[in-house]
Amino acid sequence: MNTKQKPSAWVDPDDAPAWTAADFEAAQYRVGDQEVTRAAAVAEVRRRLRGPGKKPAKIPTTLRIAPDTLAAWKASGAGWQTRMAESLAAHAPRAKAR
Repeated sequence: MNTKQKPSAWVDPDDAPAWTAADFEAAQYRVGDQEVTRAAAVAEVRRRLRGPGKKPAKIPTTLRIAPDTLAAWKASGAGWQTRMAESLAAHAPRAKAR
């Protein structure tokens, strides 16, 4: 038997009104438990953004390594990728001066 469904009181959170400039000015900004200015909150968000922060940026690559060698690096603890990169850099061939 077909019956009409009753309208729901549920409101989609995506239907929330967009914030205006006045809303942003009136808002309270916090970093952790500390209330901060809007400028300080924006600066903190920018500081936390991901991405290369150092120049030159590192380049992702694929490298085939023996399983036991990789296991040994991983077993050396957190930061093993950085230590491996430093070791490779220390043993990299240097360009010969002409």
